[in-house]
Amino acid sequence: MSIKLVAIDIDGTLLTTNREITPDVFEAIQEAKAAGVKIIITTGRPIAGVTRILEDLNLRDKGDYVITFNGGLVQETDTGTDMVKVPLSYEDYLDIELMARKLGVHMHAITKDGIYTANRDIGKYTIHEATLVDMPVYYRTPEEMIDKEIVKIMFIDEPEVLDAAMANIPEDFANRFMLVKSKPFYLEIVDKNVSKGNAIKALAKELGISMEETMAIGDEENDRAMLEVVGTPVVMENGIPELKKMAKHITKSNDNSGVAHAIREWVLS
Repeated sequence: MSIKLVAIDIDGTLLTTNREITPDVFEAIQEAKAAGVKIIITTGRPIAGVTRILEDLNLRDKGDYVITFNGGLVQETDTGTDMVKVPLSYEDYLDIELMARKLGVHMHAITKDGIYTANRDIGKYTIHEATLVDMPVYYRTPEEMIDKEIVKIMFIDEPEVLDAAMANIPEDFANRFMLVKSKPFYLEIVDKNVSKGNAIKALAKELGISMEETMAIGDEENDRAMLEVVGTPVVMENGIPELKKMAKHITKSNDNSGVAHAIREWVLS
């Protein structure tokens, strides 16, 4: 059965270590799109952190879609219309912010428009994230967040600090949300029903595409959910060992145009 939809992670997958799209990856994506394959950028980033990539890849036409916030938001890229949106409630935010203080980790909350932190001593990884996704950072007290539509919250800290904090997260808290570690210094928190996998299933259903006709390409733990649901899970050579165990195919690394190799080998051949 031919593949009609390809979901592609960004960091460590689409982009090289230097955060570039290789000419080979660009050309392969254009070939796939011309062949009628839906190319869906699928990321933990907010939409602002994806806009330039969508433009660079010519994925802003009618019929193009993007999945952001680890599946918390699915949009049409030409109009920005929301197809799926699963925000966290203000009560969720308050409980997560309190947990961050109890655990002694930095945190920030992300909306469509900005990154908000209640830490007066703004964590360096909050600044890193803001630079990465091209979004402004705002200091707001928890009381000032009541009117914000939060799609994702992140615990962000030095890897050893974050790991120690994760070991002390109460079971009832962990079961209440979807917690995914996307980098050694990032723990992403979204609504329990949010995942890249659920977003891909919803979009495929909307487009009349069966899951057997889908492929996903990823490298990190936050890609697991989409790799579990697609018909053809592909993991990068630079991906974590746990994901490689579940892959149907291992492609080349992100620095060696692994996305292009996957598209040409298992979609267009």
